[in-house]
Amino acid sequence: MNPTPHTVTPSTTPAASLRGTTRGPRALLSTLADIATTLTPHTLLALANRVGIASIFWLSARTKVEGWFTVSDSAYTLFREEYKLPLISPDLAAQLATVAEHVFPALLVLGLCTRLSALALLCMTGVIQTFVYPDAWPTHLSWAALLLYLVGRGGGALSLDRLAGIR
Repeated sequence: MNPTPHTVTPSTTPAASLRGTTRGPRALLSTLADIATTLTPHTLLALANRVGIASIFWLSARTKVEGWFTVSDSAYTLFREEYKLPLISPDLAAQLATVAEHVFPALLVLGLCTRLSALALLCMTGVIQTFVYPDAWPTHLSWAALLLYLVGRGGGALSLDRLAGIR
């Protein structure tokens, strides 16, 4: 029995024909893409994104404190003289940023409240891009890409979210 013209059988799909009988650069690239997909599952990507972006914000947070968690005078000065965020006092902004840069990265590393934590840091990135360093968009775009992945896909199998039954 011949399939109708509108029926697509597995052997007639473009990818199947490239993998099955066709040789050459397109078949090789398709095979390499399949291998790359297999070697980079969501769990690995999510873990790498979580740890990578968390380290950026955590290291920034540590420059704003003295000892374990006292906001430094230099952090207050930075928010008063350089950052100058609208609608919020520099002292409150320094405190909020310092807490956020400690709490959300820690949660990301643990994979706990991953989507919420990534969204909070994405918002912070937007504020930094808009009001503090608008010319640093290439850096902020790379941060946003890592954070958007986590907001959209979650923390992966190696996360406390997964153990808690949160997707």
